[in-house]
Amino acid sequence: MTQQRTTCAVVGGGPAGIVLGLVLARAGVEVTVLEKHGDFLRDFRGDTVHPSTMTLIDELGLWDRFAALPWKPIDTVQVVLDAGPARIGDLTRLGRLGVPHPFVAMVPQWHLLDMLAAAGEEEPTFTLVRDAEVTDLVRRGGRVTGVRWGDGNELAADLVVACDGRDSRVRELSGLPQRDFAVPMDVWWFRLPREEDDPAGGLGRLSDDGRMIVMIDRGDHYQVAYLIARGTDAEARRGPVQALRDELTRATPWLGDRVDALRTWDDVKLLRVTLNRLRTWAAPGLLCIGDAAHAMSPVGGVGINLAVQDAVAAARLLGPVLAAADPDPAAVDAAAARVQRRRTVPTVATQTAQRIAHRVVVRNVLRGGGLGVGRLPLPVRLLQKVPALQVVPAYLVGIGFLPERAPAWARRSPAGGGQEASAKNSSAFPSGSVKDSAQP
Repeated sequence: MTQQRTTCAVVGGGPAGIVLGLVLARAGVEVTVLEKHGDFLRDFRGDTVHPSTMTLIDELGLWDRFAALPWKPIDTVQVVLDAGPARIGDLTRLGRLGVPHPFVAMVPQWHLLDMLAAAGEEEPTFTLVRDAEVTDLVRRGGRVTGVRWGDGNELAADLVVACDGRDSRVRELSGLPQRDFAVPMDVWWFRLPREEDDPAGGLGRLSDDGRMIVMIDRGDHYQVAYLIARGTDAEARRGPVQALRDELTRATPWLGDRVDALRTWDDVKLLRVTLNRLRTWAAPGLLCIGDAAHAMSPVGGVGINLAVQDAVAAARLLGPVLAAADPDPAAVDAAAARVQRRRTVPTVATQTAQRIAHRVVVRNVLRGGGLGVGRLPLPVRLLQKVPALQVVPAYLVGIGFLPERAPAWARRSPAGGGQEASAKNSSAFPSGSVKDSAQP
């Protein structure tokens, strides 16, 4: 067995885990991120980067690197009902509120994670270990003191942070109590070709006969989410994929000349939707954040944004404690508990909004009840009559209920970054001693 030690072990190299590791490392905290895959190349992961996340990227001095990635801005959200089309969100209006990047950037998540990981690896106390699947928690005297990963490796830590997603292995091992909410749908994800004169931005199609489709403009293709009633995927796949092609054509006739891009059911990926949250996010030596603490519905596409905000709050609250030469366990646990207190309100508010959307919109549409025949629903009509109100859904989706800002020690000037910036920007806290250990 190979044994190493770190100050903070972060399980999961998604957006929350990498951001947490990067920000903690800029406080001088020795942090090791364990990512179970060998790379970040996963298909149909959330590819949205929201305005509040882009503000964070700015504050971290990484905007130039982000701007060089292949991304496409989306600044409007439209919905097409049987009663007609309507715009329901205008992110450009966020600019009038001082938001520096008033749009959602669609960028393949592996590019974003590669950029953030590269920035982390420029910090002397940051380590990213790939192909490192966590298999167990190490406990001593009722406290989590590390993790076991891979084939016989053990990593001791003053704090373990679970950032390993909605199917979190660490959450399962922790035994922390969880609350689950019923959801009415699952989602099929697939791609369809997009032509230059097709609708731009984000487009939703809700029909009175039970079809609900979201199309995200990715330039040369749409990333399509097709909502289905909960638990109906297996039965549908026993039939021909032509049934799905026909449904798409009936709901959106202008897509009819390209639905043949769905050759087989292998081109259609299933997202089993879950909506839950831990009642307690922390235990002695352990903290869960992001989807590991609260799995979100895809409604609004806010899960990644919420997870990143969790990571920033966690780093700000934990950084001063973990940067000590010998972190006090009681102080570490107290700081971890403060993370839950800080992030509970935005989590509950967001999930409550999603649950209302499930009951009022999704369930009615999927049952064929629609949203009313012959006219647009009142809230949608109001957004058309007073376009300035479109900033409200734009703010809730793009910024969220409690946006977090990068702590002072993690900020870099836009021209900075890399080893030079690390040298010029001394930590706000004394660096914790780097413990003797071989690289995992």
